Amino acid sequence: QVQLVESGGGLVQPGGSLRLSCAASGISFSIYRVGWYRQAPGMQRELVAAITRELSTIYSNSVLGRFTISRDNAKKQVTLQMNSLKPEDTAVYSCNALLLSDTRNNFWGQGTQVTVSS
Repeated sequence: QVQLVESGGGLVQPGGSLRLSCAASGISFSIYRVGWYRQAPGMQRELVAAITRELSTIYSNSVLGRFTISRDNAKKQVTLQMNSLKPEDTAVYSCNALLLSDTRNNFWGQGTQVTVSS
């Protein structure tokens, strides 16, 4: 079975940092585009950052320069380093794995809460 399990969420003050990790199992991780989405209450779900098998990256404009996505294929893990956090970053963050050659293979983690507040 496919599993994506997030960790690292929590409460942090504005200007602080968090590191989110997602561990995958049951997929050939190295050939997937992997990334992070987020959804705040009353808002649409948005792509935060993604990284392809070729290590091409894309970021939401709202996080450019503050967040960094990386992957470790040996560990089947994708990480989102979040710095200079703002209250508007508060959301449920979900890990995603998408096989671009066959998009029926599209998997999600359960989500982890990130709250930025003083």
